[in-house]
Amino acid sequence: MILLKDSVEIETTPERLFDWFDNLPAHYLAWHPDHVACRFLKGEAFQEGTVLYAEEYLHGKLHRLKFRATRVLPNDRLEYQLFPGMKGGFIIRPLNGTVRFTATLAFGTGMPVIGRILDLLLGRVLAQQLDAMRQHMREEGENLKHLLETAPASSGG
Repeated sequence: MILLKDSVEIETTPERLFDWFDNLPAHYLAWHPDHVACRFLKGEAFQEGTVLYAEEYLHGKLHRLKFRATRVLPNDRLEYQLFPGMKGGFIIRPLNGTVRFTATLAFGTGMPVIGRILDLLLGRVLAQQLDAMRQHMREEGENLKHLLETAPASSGG
C-alpha cells in the first residue's frame, strides 16, 4: 500500500471540526483553490453509506470523485473509499485544548510480495502525481486550520 498522510494542529474542538465536514458542500470551495464542486449524492451529512461527489484539480487535471463513507465515528474519524484499492480518512484527536487533524490516502494492493513490488513500481511511475497529492493534502490541512481558527465558532465552522 502507498500511504499519504498529513497532520495539522487546529485550535478548535472535535465537535466543531466534525460539523464542518458534515457541512462540507458549503465549505468545499473555500477549503482549497483547486476545489470546483461538491455535493452529497446520498445522505445529507456523513454516516456509513453516505456518498459525496466532488470535483477538484489534482496534479493539473480535473478529477470527478465519489467518496463512499465506510466508517463514521462522530467527532473522531471519517473513513471513505473512492474505488477498490483507494481509500482515505480524516482522524480527529483532542490534543491539549486543540485538535490534531490527520488526513490519509492509501492505495495499492495488499497482496503479499507482489503487492509490494506493484506499489514500488506505482510509486516510481506516479512520483510527480504523488508529490502533487502530498502538497494538495498539506495545503488542505493548512487552509482548514486557517478557516476554523478565523471563522466565528457560531457560524458552523
